[in-house]
Amino acid sequence: MTDPSATNAAPSKYDRLIAAAQEAPSAVTIVAHPCDETSLRGALEAAEQGLIVPVLVGPEARIRKVAAENGLDLDDHEIVDAPHSHAAAAKAVALIREGKGDLLMKGSLHTDELMREVTASATGLRTERRISHVFVMDVLGHADTLFITDAAINIFPDLDAKRDIVQNAIDLWVTIGLGEPRVGIVSAVETVTTKIPSTIDAAALCKMAERGQIKGGILDGPLAFDNAISPEAAEIKGLTSPVAGRAQIIVVPDLEAGNMLAKNLTFLSHADAAGIVLGARVPIVLTSRADSVRSRLASCAVASLYAAARRRQTQVAG
Repeated sequence: MTDPSATNAAPSKYDRLIAAAQEAPSAVTIVAHPCDETSLRGALEAAEQGLIVPVLVGPEARIRKVAAENGLDLDDHEIVDAPHSHAAAAKAVALIREGKGDLLMKGSLHTDELMREVTASATGLRTERRISHVFVMDVLGHADTLFITDAAINIFPDLDAKRDIVQNAIDLWVTIGLGEPRVGIVSAVETVTTKIPSTIDAAALCKMAERGQIKGGILDGPLAFDNAISPEAAEIKGLTSPVAGRAQIIVVPDLEAGNMLAKNLTFLSHADAAGIVLGARVPIVLTSRADSVRSRLASCAVASLYAAARRRQTQVAG
């Protein structure tokens, strides 16, 4: 069942995250509709690696058929029967609300179908914070883990939404033990101009950080993508901030830009892209059917680390 690329690859940023997560208690993870090989294998592989304890929610006969056809051992993993994907999404969210799980994980259903249940006003998992997505990227040849946000949930976020998007990403970076992040608010240019509204949002977000409305990270923006991550490009433009050329969190103007950036890095630069949704009651492992098992492991590791740290904070506060 083990994918050699998940265990025999050269040490990477993902390996360090996975190793750290293996030191924490395995998170009980409600897996919504794992009814194809990729999603079921990903959940079982994460369990085998000691990252999660999966609870599989979906049509039991179909889950068992997929396992049998692909040589996957369900062992003693719990299966909660649900007749179809919509019912599986609703049941998975209900189990989280009942305190039966630490994480929620997307299986082989559409993202919209799962998130509709997550964001339902009466029965969902909303908090006071805007829900947003973070790509946790391991880019070959790039020294730091790279976060890209938001490239999956908020299509055209306004300034208030961007404030939560930034804070969610900072909280994740800090909570999983990566230190104080350098946050680059990117646009097409590094100057503020009314002709490009995202440059004004970037400047406002930086001022919000100065005023304590965003905490835990060092912000700069607007920055073009090149002078956000390339020290040489930043030097050419005369940018001397702690972030310019060294950004670790990339905050994009909108979903279109972020999604294209993340997929360009994945398919042209051969980067690995793990995915996690924040701002709900629990972290949500939001993966794509195109994701490798390695990416799914990293997504589970990040979510598990985040959930474990939140449990510790709750225990201390209590």
